[in-house]
Amino acid sequence: MPIFPASDENLRHAAKRLQNGELVAFPTETVYGLGAHARDEAAVAQIFAAKGRPATNPLIVHVHNLEAAREIGNWNERAQRLAQRFWPGALTLVLPKKPAIPSNVSAGLETVGVRVPAHPVALKLLEIAQIPVAAPSANRSNHISPTRAHHVENSLGEEIWILDGGPCEIGIESTVLDLSGETPTILRLGGVSQTEIEAEIGPVRVQTHDEAAQNSGAKSPGMSRKHYAPRAKVHVFNTPIDAIFHAMALGWGEKVGVLSLIETEIAGVQDAVSVVMPNDAPSYAARFYDALHQLDDAGCALILIEDVPLSREWNAVRDRILRAAA
Repeated sequence: MPIFPASDENLRHAAKRLQNGELVAFPTETVYGLGAHARDEAAVAQIFAAKGRPATNPLIVHVHNLEAAREIGNWNERAQRLAQRFWPGALTLVLPKKPAIPSNVSAGLETVGVRVPAHPVALKLLEIAQIPVAAPSANRSNHISPTRAHHVENSLGEEIWILDGGPCEIGIESTVLDLSGETPTILRLGGVSQTEIEAEIGPVRVQTHDEAAQNSGAKSPGMSRKHYAPRAKVHVFNTPIDAIFHAMALGWGEKVGVLSLIETEIAGVQDAVSVVMPNDAPSYAARFYDALHQLDDAGCALILIEDVPLSREWNAVRDRILRAAA
């Protein structure tokens, strides 16, 4: 199927497809999502089949407003404060789920992630459809998330119905905050920072990579050690000499991609594709997946990524880099 512009007619058609139990890929402010009717167990099962996604990996439910979110999960005071502050936006709240949500949405757990996306196309689609929509990123499982409509088509094939809303503004997935226990815990870093969340509800903890890897019943998507990864091998470097060493280990005949904060030449590498990234964290995040797609499409066998600054504002970007390189 072709990629469709997000006209009013196509939005109505997409909403009807979702209501009828069919899949629709659509833009959010974070990444493109692959959506299905969240109360339709058979429709949700199609997501797992299309992505090759493990049944143990839960989905996030998208709704058009706070009132609709209350029908998905059991609400509390922290959830209310955060939703009023950050929705529509890139924050997913994990709460005890209502019985109407099928178990395959939540990977058999008694919790569910829910958010109101900020992209105007997503919001209009959800408002027209008047149903909750389960939607992970619209790509093959563990591969690079899509931030443009053609990324979806390249990953999932032409049989997926895709609404084109242009490039995603934030470019990495939503922050996932677990509010189902006594201590608020960030399960996945993303578009809303730890600092912003703590300004609203006080201290929160951040689940470590090791905790996520050891947890067989993850409450959030994107918890596997290797995730958001291109076809190419990925290595994170701190110095050009470090980068040269890994390029040499690959073999001089292979194409190498370089993602760096300043123009970086890898001595001796004849066939290199270089992408200079923005030096502020939000702009870098918005460009990151698109740059990985660019280097993968160029046929790079190795992608060298310069390490980013060690500061809290870069933590979500570093998380994606480390999972791509695992």
